[in-house]
Amino acid sequence: MQRFASLSHYLASPPINQSLLLVRVGWQYRIQSAVYRHQRLASTNSGSNSERSDGSNSSDRPVKSSNESSSQSSQDSYPGPSQKPSSRPKSPPLDWDENPDLSISAFSQLPSSNFGVNQHMLINNEFKEALRQILWQFRAPIRYAFAYGSGVFPQTGSGSSAISPLHPNPSPAISTVQKGKNKMIDFIFGVSYTQHWHSINLYQHRDHYSAVGSLGSSFVSRIQDNWGAGVYFNPYITVNGTLIKYGVVNLDTLYRDLSEWDTLYLAGRLQKPVKILRDDPRVRLANQVNLISAVRTALLLLPPSFTEQDLYGTIAGISYMGDPRMSLSAENPDKVKNIVRHQLPNFRRLYAPLIENLPNVSFQDSQCDSPQWIDDPTANAVLAQDMDPVKRGNMVRRLPKLFREKLYFQYQSKFQIPQLEFNQMLENSNDADPTRVRRKQGGEFEQRVAGDEHKSLNKEVKGAIRRTIKWPSASQSIKGLVTSGTGKSWRYLKEKFEKNREGNRKHSEKAGDQHQKEK
Repeated sequence: MQRFASLSHYLASPPINQSLLLVRVGWQYRIQSAVYRHQRLASTNSGSNSERSDGSNSSDRPVKSSNESSSQSSQDSYPGPSQKPSSRPKSPPLDWDENPDLSISAFSQLPSSNFGVNQHMLINNEFKEALRQILWQFRAPIRYAFAYGSGVFPQTGSGSSAISPLHPNPSPAISTVQKGKNKMIDFIFGVSYTQHWHSINLYQHRDHYSAVGSLGSSFVSRIQDNWGAGVYFNPYITVNGTLIKYGVVNLDTLYRDLSEWDTLYLAGRLQKPVKILRDDPRVRLANQVNLISAVRTALLLLPPSFTEQDLYGTIAGISYMGDPRMSLSAENPDKVKNIVRHQLPNFRRLYAPLIENLPNVSFQDSQCDSPQWIDDPTANAVLAQDMDPVKRGNMVRRLPKLFREKLYFQYQSKFQIPQLEFNQMLENSNDADPTRVRRKQGGEFEQRVAGDEHKSLNKEVKGAIRRTIKWPSASQSIKGLVTSGTGKSWRYLKEKFEKNREGNRKHSEKAGDQHQKEK
C-alpha cells in the first residue's frame, strides 16, 4: 500500500509532468488493479504532452520568425497547462501496432493521449536548449529533428585527444556535458519537401555544401532522394560556435524506413537513444512500430533466458550488421558494447515499457521492483521469453513488411516451398491492401520459421538484416564522399580509422589484463 500511495502522490502532480512520472514510476510497480493500469500507460504511450516530458515548456522558447513557426507546428500542437485535458484514452489499444494509421497528421490522432513518451530521453535542460538554438539558425522548415551519438550521450573514454578544441566557441552547456572532450554533435532533420528545403538552405548556408551545391537544389535533392538511404549529410559545420554534422531526410522516406525497414539506416539510429528536439505525430507512431519491431527481432535471436545487456546489445547491433564501416575497420570494434554500457538507463526508458506490454517476454528479477532500478547503470536484470512457436510465429508475422519478405524468401528456399504456394502466402500477408483489416496472426509457415533450430534461425534472421542494410549503407557511404567534398571526407575517414585503432588498443589491453588475472 505504501507504493500505491507513493504512485498516487505522483499521479496527482500537474498534467504537464505526468508523462515523465508515469514512465519513471508507473511501470516499476508490479501490483495488480489500478497500479497495473498505470504500468500500461507508460508502455507504448506518449502524446500531446510528451515533448514536455523532459521539463521544457513553451515559455522557454524565443519568439519564432514566420518561417520557423511552420516548422515548429508539430511541436506546438500539444495542449498547454491552461487547455482542457484530452478526452482520449491514456492507454492505447493492445493491438495498436497491428494496423497503425500512418496517414495521421495531428498528435490528437495517435492511439492514446500519452503515446510514445518512452522515445523522449532526459538530458540537461541547458544542453537541450543549446541544441534547439542550433536548429533555430536554419530558416528552412524542419518538421522533425533529433540529435544523436556520443556528442549528445557521452561515453567514458570516447573523447578526442586533440589538443586544439573541436568547437570554436561552444555554449557553456555543451562544454559541461561533453566534459572537455571533443565530440561533433550529429543531427537528423526531417523535412516535407526536399528541393524546397535545400533551395532555402543553399541561399542561407551555401558554405555548408561542397561543390555539389553549385549545381542547385534540384540536383542536390535528386542525389539525396535517389541514392543511398535517402539522407544528405553536411559534416563539419560550425553553428553557434559548435561543430555539427546534419543529415536531411524527406519525411516520407523516414516513415517508410521506420515502419517497413527498407534500409534500416535511420530506423537503426532511432533504435538507440536519441534526443528528439522537434516532434511529428506520424514519425512518433512509425518509430513506436520500429521500436517494438526491434524488440521482436532481438527476441528471435536470443535464447529463452537473457539479460538486459544481452537484449539492448542485440538491438543496438542490428543497424551495424552489414555496415561496411565495421568490415573495413572504420569503426570501434567495441562500439555496440560501449553504447549499451554507458546508456543502460536510457535503453530502459526506451524499451522496458514496451517489454512490459508484450505477452511472451517479462523481467524475472527482483531488483526491478526497486524504484532506483530504472536509473541504476550497474543493474543488469534477467528476462525470460516464452519459446512457444505459436507466440513466436505471431512475432514473425508482425515484423516490418519489407524485412519480413526478405526473411520469407530465405525460408522459401530452405523449406523448398513451390512458387505458386509461396506467392499465395505473400498475398495473404499483404498489409498494404486498404480494403482488408486483419489481425496479424502467424500461420503454419511463420510457426515453422519461429520453431526453427536456434542457430539456424539466428543465421537466417541476421542474413535478412544484412541484406537490408548492406547496399543502402554502402551506397550512402559512397554518396558521402561526393557530397561532403574531398577534404571533409578524408577528415571523416581519418577519424573513423583512429577510433578503430583506439578501440583495438583498448581491447588488446583488456584482453592482456584478463590473461594476467587468469595466471
